[in-house]
Parts: sequence; structure tokens; C-alpha cells
Amino acid sequence: MLAVPTVDHVMQALATVKDPDVGRPITDLGMVREVTVDGGHVNVDVLLTVPGCPMKDRINNDVTAALRSVEGVTDVAVQLSSMTEQQRAEFAAKVRGGQPNTGPGGQPVIPFAQMDSRTKVIAVASGKGGVGKSSITTNLAVALARQGHDVGILDADIWGYSIPRMMGASGRPVAFENMVMPLQAHGCKVISIGFFIDAERPVIWRGPMLHRALQQFLADVHWGDLDFLLCDLPPGTGDIAISLAQMLPNADMIVVTTPQQAAQRVALRAGQTTAQTGMKVAGVIENMATFVAPDTGKEYRIFGEGGGILLAEELDTKLLGSIPIDPRLREGADAGVPLVIGEPEAPASKRLLEIAEQLAAGKRSLVGKSLPLKF
Repeated sequence: MLAVPTVDHVMQALATVKDPDVGRPITDLGMVREVTVDGGHVNVDVLLTVPGCPMKDRINNDVTAALRSVEGVTDVAVQLSSMTEQQRAEFAAKVRGGQPNTGPGGQPVIPFAQMDSRTKVIAVASGKGGVGKSSITTNLAVALARQGHDVGILDADIWGYSIPRMMGASGRPVAFENMVMPLQAHGCKVISIGFFIDAERPVIWRGPMLHRALQQFLADVHWGDLDFLLCDLPPGTGDIAISLAQMLPNADMIVVTTPQQAAQRVALRAGQTTAQTGMKVAGVIENMATFVAPDTGKEYRIFGEGGGILLAEELDTKLLGSIPIDPRLREGADAGVPLVIGEPEAPASKRLLEIAEQLAAGKRSLVGKSLPLKF
């Protein structure tokens, strides 16, 4: 004789279903509106934050799977409804944990700037464009996520955003009650100006607008409890880099360069300017260090050598690693599949995974030195 499920059994099963955006049980967030049980037939009404929620199919599938696992359940019907304004306000309050979203003078509260924040913020910078900074950012983020860390990527390159394509992320984030839910891709939470504007539309903003956009990405986006937040900065030193340093003076910085001295000298100037803000340097990554011929295995230093280690020495930090040229790195970026996922055994992937392990170890040991100020 089959067991007859009860409402308590159903609620216990629903408690195992987590909201994909928030990462907490839907029962704790007030998302279960009604449950009815008639023999083996279960009907559940689940509340979504907004109509057309992009996660509705996943929530539907997760709820259905959880209820089908309950002994005695033979049929599951899931109805998805939208929250009222009051319900959304209560949902937002639960997500924030009662923490205010504004501070003294009405200024937005940036959780990563608080003393009790456990998130290591890493700004990925370069002196010039074209050195592979964004590719390094995405692959390091995914590598950290694959090692079990909770990771977010903030695309701070407002003018030249490329993270959405490189991560294969698309769509418009859900926003309500002055809170934005980041999109998710390859185990990382992602936010970019590219999710909010037409792909072909240029962003022509000056300092104050750039500052406000970055502030909203840091304060209004619900990142949750991250281990790492990687910020992909625009090349050089400008409004975005200065604003980020002002908002998050305890952040670390990684400088990406290529082996040739021209790129190294520009990266050095970028690092030295950032030193004035009090940020710390976690290390240097030398990209496009060598090319290994696929037919002979012979290694060629197309762009010269020594730029990475020289930059690390002048910034009084360490060379985290040298990444070889691999066409698959570019192909993966275009396809939205980072190399560490698409080709985990590639030499470049192994180097990136090693660097991610160093960053994780650095977080545990609180490694980080102030950048030297040299002119």
C-alpha cells in the first residue's frame, strides 16, 4: 500500500528547492503561496518575483523534481504566479537580511566595503588594451568557481564591455525594490552594462555617470555571499579605476601584461597610479608569453620575454604565471565557453587553474602588498 503524502511532507521537500538567484530555500523566502494534497496528487502555487521571471522554467523543474521524490506522490501540478508589490518588498527584506540598502546621507551601502565582508575583491587591470585582460578575468573566475568558490564577475569596462559574450550570458536581469539579480553562467554570477542596453549601441558617458553605474553594480546588485568578486577594469587609469579604488580601497589588483617592454612600461604606470588610492597588488599575469608549435612542440617567444617578471619586480609583487598563446582561448571567448571549461587539459588552462589556486591560497593567508609609488 502506497504511503499517503501530507502537506508537511510536501513542505519538507519544497524546503530543499533553492531560488536560483538568491540561493536560499523558496520556503524561507515566502515563495510558496499554497499547497494542496489530494491522495497522491499535489498542487503547489509558487510565487515569482516578477512576471516572465527568466528562472521560471528552472524553478518549475526543481519544484517538480523535489515533489516527485516524496513517497506516495503520483502527480505534481505547479502553478507559477507573480508577487504583489508588498510581497516583493517582503521578499527583498528577507534577501537583505534586514540590512539597510542606504547609509548616512542616503548613500548606497556597498556590502564588499563593510568590515565583516568575507569577499575578496580583485580588480583585473592592464595598462593598455589588447593584452587579454577580459579573457584572463573570465577564465580565472570560472576556474575559481570550479574549485568550489562562490564567484562573481563585475564587468566594469563600461565602454568596451565584453564579459557577456565571453561568458555566454544574455538576457536582462530581474530588478525590483532597488535590487538587481545578476545573471549566472558557468557557475558565476555576472553583471554588465551589456545586459541593459542594445548590443550595437555605444556607451558615451562621462565621469559622474560612470561612477554611478559602478556604484549601482556594487550596491544594488544582490551578489549574495561571494568568496571572490572579479572586476574587469577598462584599460589604463581613468574614472572607473579611480571610482572603484575609492569605493573599495581594500581590494586587490592583478595587472595583466604581455612580454614586450612597451606593454610592460604602460602597465607599470597604471599600477603606480593605482598605488595612490591605497589598493594592493596581488600579482602580475603575463599573457601571450610563448607560442608552442602544434607540429613540433617547439616554443617561440613571439612577443619577446621578461616583461612579466620585470613588471612584478618593479611593483614589488610576484609573477603569478605566464600564459602561452592558444587560439582556443580566443575561440572559447567568442563562443562563450572559457578555455578552462572547453579545454581543461590545454597548457593555458592548466596555468590559469594554477593561478586560481594561488589566489585562493592568498585569500586564506591574507596575502597582499601595497603598490610602491614610483615616478
